[in-house]
Amino acid sequence: NLCAPDPDPKLKLHQYNRTREQMIKMGLLNPDADDAQWSEREKELVGQKRKLNIREEMEAAKKVVRAVKEASEMNEILTFPANCSSCNAPCDTRMQMVNIPHFQEVIIMSTTCAGCGYKSNEVKCGGAISPKGKRITLKIEDKDDLSRDILKSETSAFKVPELDLDMLAGTLGGRFTTIEGLIRQVHDELGSRIPFLEGDSAEAERRVRFKNFLAKLEAAADGQVFPLTLTLDDPMAHSYIQNIYAPDPDPNMLLEEYERTFEQNEDLGLNDINVDNYEQTA
Repeated sequence: NLCAPDPDPKLKLHQYNRTREQMIKMGLLNPDADDAQWSEREKELVGQKRKLNIREEMEAAKKVVRAVKEASEMNEILTFPANCSSCNAPCDTRMQMVNIPHFQEVIIMSTTCAGCGYKSNEVKCGGAISPKGKRITLKIEDKDDLSRDILKSETSAFKVPELDLDMLAGTLGGRFTTIEGLIRQVHDELGSRIPFLEGDSAEAERRVRFKNFLAKLEAAADGQVFPLTLTLDDPMAHSYIQNIYAPDPDPNMLLEEYERTFEQNEDLGLNDINVDNYEQTA
């Protein structure tokens, strides 16, 4: 994406149904199947199997949440083996459940690789799915606001118009940090993971524009740019910004709930979830 962090108008993502030949090559369809069997198999993969996969993922997630809760009650940190996403060396991932006041319980996962030094952390939200989405808008006026805790879930979009920053849902995954820390993470990720905006392959004008953008992010994290307007738009309502006036309303924070669109529910897999007597229809 040469327009990062903004969406690239020349870049389009298109999803499509696999053809019969592709299904056969992937081993998902018998080569001798007739058209009726092919149509039935296609419906199964697109519809019912998708529901089963979602249900299996939900059951697996419940087991993980249950195990983490039991460990958290005993003030223990769960550790399980994994592989580094940078060098693929064996490493440990640590997991613990944390209760955020005036919000909900979340699972914090941290991975550190002793081989290459790679570090990562991610946050997963537990609990029920909210019936509505939530949009949080905060007016940042001083350095104290930069020190507020913020939870950006993996389904949340993140926007700061004054910095020309517009991150789509899913960017950075789930993060639990401060507002300053989140801006610095965006700066570090963009600075290290977009190689085509630096070096000989990049156009001079685009390279200068991107460096100016990174400098603007760094200045904002250092508390040199005010005021700022930060917006978290989360269709799952699993994101949070600390209210320093709690339990009273925050005069600088606007909370809005909204109905999710059909497309948002489709992207989140909510249109295919059956919660009524699903044991009998499995």
